[in-house]
Amino acid sequence: MVELKDIDPAHPFLAQLDEADSGPVVVINTMVHPDGAHEGVVEAWRLDSEVMKASPGYVSAQLYCGVGSNVVTNVAVWESAAQLKAAFQSKAFQDILALYPDGTVAYPHLERKIAVPNVCVA
Repeated sequence: MVELKDIDPAHPFLAQLDEADSGPVVVINTMVHPDGAHEGVVEAWRLDSEVMKASPGYVSAQLYCGVGSNVVTNVAVWESAAQLKAAFQSKAFQDILALYPDGTVAYPHLERKIAVPNVCVA
C-alpha cells in the first residue's frame, strides 16, 4: 500500500484540497518505490488514473519516470481542487491505493500555474 507524505508539512495535501478558491489546479505527485516495484507502481497508477479520468473535473494526466532511479511522478490537471478532492475521496480511488506495492511513498502537492514575464504564461 502507498504511504502519503507531505512535501511541505506546513501545507498538507489534504488541507490544500479544502482550498475555497476556484480555478484549475495541478497535482504533482512524486512517488518513490522500492527496488523491483516499478511495474507494480505503473499498473496501480494506470488503475487509479482510470477512476480519475471518469471523474468530473479531470482534464489530463502524464506519468514520468526518473532516469536511473526509483522515482515516478504524476502530473495531473483538474478544473478545481474541489473536484479533485471528490475524486480522491471516492471509494473506487481509495480502494486502488491498497494495490500500490508496499514501501511506495507518495508526495502529492497541489499547485497552480503562474506567469513569469518573457518566460511562461499562467
